[in-house]
Amino acid sequence: MKYQFIKAAAASPDLKVADPAYNATKIVGIIEEQAAKGTELLVFPELSLSGYTCGDLFLQQTLLEGCLAALKKVAAATAGKKMLVFVGLPLAHEGKIYNCAAGVSGGEVKGFVPKTYLPNYNEFYEARYFAPAPEGTSWHRLGSEEDDGAYFSAELIFRDEAHPEIAVGCEICEDVWAPEPPSVRLAAKGAAIIVNLSASDETVGKREYRHKLLAAQSGKNICGYVYCDAGMGESTSDMVFAGNNIIYENGSCLAETAPFAQGVCEAEIDVGFLLSERRKLNTFRAAENSDWLDVSFVTDGELTVRKVDPMPFVPAGEGERKERAELILDVQAHGLARRIAHIHARTAVIGVSGGLDSTLALLVICRAFDLLGKSREDIIAVSMPGFGTSLKTKNNATALMQALGITPKQIGISQTVLKHFKDIGHDPEEMNTTYENAQARYRTMVLMNLAGDLGGLVIGTGDLSELALGWCTYNGDHMSMYAVNASVPKTLVKYLVLAEAERLGGRVEVVLKGVLGTEISPELLPPDEAGNIAQKTEDIVGPYELHDFYIYHMLRRGDGPAKTLCLAERAFAGKYDRATIKKWLVVFYRRFFAQQFKRNCVPDGVKVGSVSLSPRADLRMPSDASAALWVDQAEKL
Repeated sequence: MKYQFIKAAAASPDLKVADPAYNATKIVGIIEEQAAKGTELLVFPELSLSGYTCGDLFLQQTLLEGCLAALKKVAAATAGKKMLVFVGLPLAHEGKIYNCAAGVSGGEVKGFVPKTYLPNYNEFYEARYFAPAPEGTSWHRLGSEEDDGAYFSAELIFRDEAHPEIAVGCEICEDVWAPEPPSVRLAAKGAAIIVNLSASDETVGKREYRHKLLAAQSGKNICGYVYCDAGMGESTSDMVFAGNNIIYENGSCLAETAPFAQGVCEAEIDVGFLLSERRKLNTFRAAENSDWLDVSFVTDGELTVRKVDPMPFVPAGEGERKERAELILDVQAHGLARRIAHIHARTAVIGVSGGLDSTLALLVICRAFDLLGKSREDIIAVSMPGFGTSLKTKNNATALMQALGITPKQIGISQTVLKHFKDIGHDPEEMNTTYENAQARYRTMVLMNLAGDLGGLVIGTGDLSELALGWCTYNGDHMSMYAVNASVPKTLVKYLVLAEAERLGGRVEVVLKGVLGTEISPELLPPDEAGNIAQKTEDIVGPYELHDFYIYHMLRRGDGPAKTLCLAERAFAGKYDRATIKKWLVVFYRRFFAQQFKRNCVPDGVKVGSVSLSPRADLRMPSDASAALWVDQAEKL
């Protein structure tokens, strides 16, 4: 277990019905293979030592004894291995037979979990053989010695000895289909991962329903869910089993073995993220202390198979990206339309630089005006060329305003800012922060006063990534009357612009694709001798794709510096080396904490995703909080 990831697997062996010795051999073989791969939690199907389709053979003492002997063989195979294994078997206990899951680790049987809900309808008739889980906890002897045995209870929670937050609960097949699944109680008692030993026959539409069920169960319980289904070795007299193994994490599918694929389903579950979510969501309430029993196991694995998305805010598939973009643009436009209607604004005023952020904001304004049935001529787009404005961005802005049919306006700021420098005694040859900020603040003043004169609303253009880094001028581009991009990260902006370009087509699409090819820059310093942009944002603060990765993992998943660095190395392997990733991680923490004072007084802006920096919505943080703990950890990595 590394950085609170636990490597889990679900395997459906090619068993023989009513042949426990054969089945144990197959299971032991898989245990050896998975141990070599570093698996820490391994789950086999329901009644995997006997086979689910034994029928009346479950009532035979010979089968019951054979399964117990097979269990001991499986348990012995875990000796010296730091893993927890669940296998299924019929178990005679206190005069009844139970459909059980046995948790084994370190060469021992750690506990028996009996099935709570027994299906006795359609093709299922388990009540013919088994008793439902009784209340409370008892002791099941495996041999003649008093200590040779394990606890028997539906209320067991298996905890890692060294990392007790790694807690596993178990339910069996039908349990998750019931109105009150045991996993709800297990999660409330601290189980961050639920395993399900299942024997769910394959019928039309069942796979799709399983996914809906497991997505909902793992989501509402904020847990990992490892579902292991019986495979092709079962009897096909009346049913076919397909080994549809699935692993979920908080509503998201991490891995699946498709029906009849006969593979092992593997994934790494981020327990740290799950615990962070549980702490954050006050509606997830831990149950009060009770007599529920913890049994221990030991894990020790490395992070090996987890796929880490380098762009967590951007969907991977083109179809999903387009769908997501349309939804986000709709959310932005409807939020703005409501604000315009509420205050009876006659116009919307925006500064257009020819860069991505102002382009996206302008597209959102056009959508909002279309929703309201207002003329686009009432959108006042202002180009304000200054000391750093390049010909490329100036042409972008002009072409965009013409293509969208809005009212363009150009107000040069250079002479006024030079006059201002003279007033405050600043040497214009000294191109410092004052040189840059004076331009940004004057542009904001122009927009505010113009909006006041025209009965308009000043629309902000800054995005979430800039807010996180404080890459905005306080009371300059930091300020507006409504900020439509405030929760859109920089890595997502270009996909939104591209989606709108493809939707609108024609001349607008051509212009927008020209904007997409423009470097990111505040353009507050003069261009180079060739007239090209000299001030490139990512050369100063670092690559936005790295910073967006850091934002997501700090704010959405609650990851610390070491875990974030480890995941970033995996996500950006071959693109950035460890030193580069660490360098910008330190910069991120320093800027994020130092610039909170800007975020604590931002204007209203619509939330579009799971991460927002609004002090009224998601992030309540003092402006003078120290970054020392985060920076110190990052620097020492």
